[in-house]
Amino acid sequence: MNIVVVIKQTPDTETVIKIAPNNRQIVTSDIKWIINPYDEFAIEGALRLKEKHGGTVTVMSYGPQRVVDALRTALAMGADDAVLIDDPAMKNADFMRVTRSLAAATREKNPDIIFMGSRTVDYDQGQRGAILAEMLGLPHIALAVSLESDGSKVVVDRPIEGGRVTIEASLPAVVTFGGSHAVWNPRYASLPGIMKAKKKPLAIRKLQDLGLDPADFSPDQARIRITSIEMPPQRKAGKIIDGGLDTEGKARELTKLLREEARVI
Repeated sequence: MNIVVVIKQTPDTETVIKIAPNNRQIVTSDIKWIINPYDEFAIEGALRLKEKHGGTVTVMSYGPQRVVDALRTALAMGADDAVLIDDPAMKNADFMRVTRSLAAATREKNPDIIFMGSRTVDYDQGQRGAILAEMLGLPHIALAVSLESDGSKVVVDRPIEGGRVTIEASLPAVVTFGGSHAVWNPRYASLPGIMKAKKKPLAIRKLQDLGLDPADFSPDQARIRITSIEMPPQRKAGKIIDGGLDTEGKARELTKLLREEARVI
């Protein structure tokens, strides 16, 4: 099977985020970057499918040269080759146009199936899979936690409240992976895998290489713009009810505070 996995490099979830002076970006100079955790489940799903049916796994991403580290990690996990779309015109492009470039690169690979995480831990839009599937004219199955395929169709389990639902689609298709209920955990890159990854193909593509006009990716062409970013408000200190009251007195005081201050009852 010819499998493409679209990944994104995101800040480590333990990174302390700082807002840039323009209030529209974050400070990136001291961030530790990782593969988006949900995309790791997509990589694992692709590798398991390859182990069962054979074929190749291509990992694909976009961004500056630092993203090579994320792609090399995916190659060390077992992917066969990688593609990075690195073009200065994409620096301020919205995710609609970013996905357009990913769709163009994906078409070149003519995949049987495309995997990615259902969301990213930075902007958390949760729309990459649906947009990519629409641009490619393919069916889209979201929030997969397990997957089977015979090469002609894909069967996916996804969680719903109180249970699971099984969904089937013909190939080619786009499948996005949720993480919390997955039946497998992403593997770690082994030392031999890390050594092999250094020799695996990694292609760097520009927008013009994909038949796209860089002028279409300028900020004034964006359909969605970030107007401001702000940190969540500081949480107020909690209140402890004590003061020598007995249990009944504490309950009365708590009820009063819930009604008059918190206004939740």
